[in-house]
Amino acid sequence: MENTRLCYENKIILAPMVRVGTLPMRLLALDYGADIVYSEELIDWKLLRSVRRINDVLGTIDYLDKTDGTVVFRTCAKEKSKVVLQLGTCDPDRALKVGKLVEQDVAAIDINMGCPKEFSIKGGMGVALLSSPEKAKAILKTLVDNLSIPVTCKIRVFDNVEESIKLVKEFVSTGISAIGVHGRTKMERPQHQNRNSYIKKIAESIKIPVIANGGSKEINSYEDIENFRKSTGASSVMIARAAQLNCSIFRRQGLIPMDDVIVEYLKYAVDYDNAPSNTKYCVQNMLKELQETPRGKKFLETQTLEQICVIWDLDDYCRKKQLEYQAKGILGRRNITPDMFAPATKKLKIDHADVTTMACAFVRASYTHDPDLPKSMLNVFCTKNKWKAFYETIQEDKLFRSVVDVNGLRYSSTFWEKNKRNAEQGAAIVALLTLGVINRESLIKQGSILS
Repeated sequence: MENTRLCYENKIILAPMVRVGTLPMRLLALDYGADIVYSEELIDWKLLRSVRRINDVLGTIDYLDKTDGTVVFRTCAKEKSKVVLQLGTCDPDRALKVGKLVEQDVAAIDINMGCPKEFSIKGGMGVALLSSPEKAKAILKTLVDNLSIPVTCKIRVFDNVEESIKLVKEFVSTGISAIGVHGRTKMERPQHQNRNSYIKKIAESIKIPVIANGGSKEINSYEDIENFRKSTGASSVMIARAAQLNCSIFRRQGLIPMDDVIVEYLKYAVDYDNAPSNTKYCVQNMLKELQETPRGKKFLETQTLEQICVIWDLDDYCRKKQLEYQAKGILGRRNITPDMFAPATKKLKIDHADVTTMACAFVRASYTHDPDLPKSMLNVFCTKNKWKAFYETIQEDKLFRSVVDVNGLRYSSTFWEKNKRNAEQGAAIVALLTLGVINRESLIKQGSILS
């Protein structure tokens, strides 16, 4: 099948980075001048157990894990012609199933053959594929022959440059559109010198574009990108660590202050409802040693997106956007139910008419002291009235939902949680609210009531 071409000549590219290459960072890189952006590596089986959903509220395409509703991959129209999904795989058939699943939403697929992490190697993925060239070629050939989008791969070099060139030529023979080359071996790490001369010899030996990678130690400004390109003789340059530290490395006009970059990143994180844990991780990578400053330590204590935004005076922006999304009925993780993707395996007793239900989520970060936790408050209330609270929890796949019985009356949140503890806390909130122990306004302020 003839591929729709994504040009890899003379491009500056955001490299795939674990937990960093999510949608907010990719969009920010494009704003600053990146030509192509790669997703973080996504494992084939994880994508295959996901379901594609159009998110009308965010204007995104979401691939949601069927077992717990978490976002595996999120993309949008703004990056459609420029985003490359990097796939971790060791099997041609699984790789093709993923390719068919996502090819309408991405510009290309890249096979990761350069990751030296133990997880990838044990699974036969990443750099392990370099030791199984026939399997690697089968994966590439299967995708090239059956997908309507370009296929590439990203590799590391061998100690012997001639051996590297030989393998690259075998991969080129499958019909791939470009190849990314990290100028270190599988045993070498960032402290080792990147083998720019190896990349140059590889580029001189093949006719498809070579994307040079591994030069972040020598890239401190936009001008350095071109110098790295020249030293490697590559068609394009792929940037990882330098972009992770300050994404404005892609700006022709030069770097901008880190705080400004963080603010722009946080706006995208809010706009696209990015997971707080992922947002925090990305900001931590920007702050580096500044995490030890008073502001940095305050940041490290944050748990919610709004709490992170407070540090950079974006809390009003975050709050208004979240309220807007809630009013539009955003499809968040807690809206995922076990029967959304397949019929429920058992009838849930907690949905009977005698159970009072509300859409209340337990947001742990809103409770700073254990005595203020919903279950603790309910226990105190029951003790005063000489009542007892009994909890019943049902698990479906990786989701939990609880009902609490208080003096013969039953209460439950309609949301499914990721653990039993949170499910019980959510049920306790409904009981407290219904019994008049707490009021709706306080819960809304905490972000507990979502509808």
